[in-house]
Amino acid sequence: MYITNKQLKNFLLESEIISPDTLDQVEKELPTQDDKLGELLVQKGLLEEEQLRKTYAYISGIPFVNLENQFVAKEILNIIPEPIARKHNIVAFERDGSKIKVAMLDPRDLQTIDFIRKKTQSKILPCLTSEKSISHILTLYQKSLKAEFGDIIEESVKISSVMNEARGVGTTSDGGEKEEETLKKTAEELPVIKIIDVLLKHAILQQASDIHIEPIEKEVIVRYRIDGILHDVMFLPREILSAVIARIKVLSDLKLDEHRLPQDGRFKLETQDYKFSFRVSILPIIDGEKIVIRLLNETSKGLTLEQLGFRGKALEVIQKNIHRPHGMLLVTGPTGSGKTTTLYTMMDILNTNQVNISTVEDPIEYRMQRINQTQVNSKVGLTFAVGLRSLLRQDPDIIMVGEIRDEETMHIAINAAMTGHLVLSTLHTNSAAATMPRLMDMGAEPFLLASTLNVAIAQRLVRKICPNCQEDYLMGQNDVELLKKKVDADKIFEILKQEKIIPETARGFEEVAFARGKGCVRCNNTGYKGRLGIYEVIEVDDDLRALISERKDSDTINAKAVENGTITMLQDGFIKAIQKVTTIEEILRVTQE
Repeated sequence: MYITNKQLKNFLLESEIISPDTLDQVEKELPTQDDKLGELLVQKGLLEEEQLRKTYAYISGIPFVNLENQFVAKEILNIIPEPIARKHNIVAFERDGSKIKVAMLDPRDLQTIDFIRKKTQSKILPCLTSEKSISHILTLYQKSLKAEFGDIIEESVKISSVMNEARGVGTTSDGGEKEEETLKKTAEELPVIKIIDVLLKHAILQQASDIHIEPIEKEVIVRYRIDGILHDVMFLPREILSAVIARIKVLSDLKLDEHRLPQDGRFKLETQDYKFSFRVSILPIIDGEKIVIRLLNETSKGLTLEQLGFRGKALEVIQKNIHRPHGMLLVTGPTGSGKTTTLYTMMDILNTNQVNISTVEDPIEYRMQRINQTQVNSKVGLTFAVGLRSLLRQDPDIIMVGEIRDEETMHIAINAAMTGHLVLSTLHTNSAAATMPRLMDMGAEPFLLASTLNVAIAQRLVRKICPNCQEDYLMGQNDVELLKKKVDADKIFEILKQEKIIPETARGFEEVAFARGKGCVRCNNTGYKGRLGIYEVIEVDDDLRALISERKDSDTINAKAVENGTITMLQDGFIKAIQKVTTIEEILRVTQE
């Protein structure tokens, strides 16, 4: 789309979207006159990509359409073949008689428009759209997982006899070498390669965080973890298990003939559309070897604290304390609650050329530019404690320890926080207030802990309501009574009223509008799409320091923190439910464990 920098600047000034001084400053930063002002504004976070596209559409007089949450029928979608759609970023999304509406990134591409017009003998109505909209519609071209697997499975079963022969080898001295050679050859068979490629591709398309390949007595179950919940997606014949395992071991550079010990590895997949890193864990179980693959999107842009779900006073507390020169900030919660993502987001905010950030992690989830990341390796004696002690000699300003697991690591972390370093780490506790007693149980001196701990954060991840099928509703009297049996609903209601989350005229939850997802194609009929965090953030003030020094329990610490204005995790969840981001059922699922 060709809109001159001058046209865009004039429009933004007239609309008062960005101040003249800011625009002048950004314009000076353009490397050349040919570079796009709009792209630099988006890069700096001064404009959203959709907002820029809408601006382009308004200036050029072309309609703008947002297709991010739309479903397009196959017969409409297939008007434009997938290769052309991908190459030229153009998709058909609506048909009205002899008129076809197409969404594209560059409506000046008259050659492609003319080609589609001649092919369909229809009038083409071009609309401008965003890159996210195009990406979403392109995913609709993909076949279902079962459809793609149909022919591949039949081919794959044919190699089972070869695999059985391989597993039977081993009676001679060179049996292990023969087995490994046969397994490697089988792993390079085309049907097996296709199976793994399809499993990975659909996991990426469905935004899964993990793939589970689980052998049982007569078949193999494939499950995807989507938005924190496991879903059965495919049942494979037992005969191809060995071939699938061999292929994944080859990709991960693991020992093919080792079936008795756990193995861990990694591999990468890069295409024009995405770049993913896969962390592989293989564990021997009674029915064979179970595989879990963690998907790590290396092209995803860094999140902000607001996008993670922090709000209000909790957000202010974190923003203030991550910029303090020393002290300790701990994030707590169960496995899979997003603790590492929270720490990475904080490091991304702090990552400037004026500080030295060093980490000790197990494992390293994402590689971050200009941050010195060390991988724990217990086989060679590189533990958290050893790594942390070594990196203290690397002149760090900020230290991130993946997890405080033992007394030695904890002591070094506290000493580092006391001697002028900002320490970020995680801990396994159920609440923010339980952080202090837990560290004291591990051997921390109360007076040292009171003077070094700045903030304790507890968090859980909840699923967000699917925006495509969201509907509002009011709770009935029976629903409110059931809620009161699970939580102190009256107390929560009063606190939310004081926080002005609920209108002052409301007399109960029956008068508050909530939302839920009906279920649609976009969310696989779950009613949920995506996740965000619910939090409780305790800032250690003078009152809490006194309680820590006196070795008070978590209930006492929590009561004082709430008295001083801390919003509990349950209350934060209800706020997000009232804001129609998630549901009460989801809040209760993750907090009432």
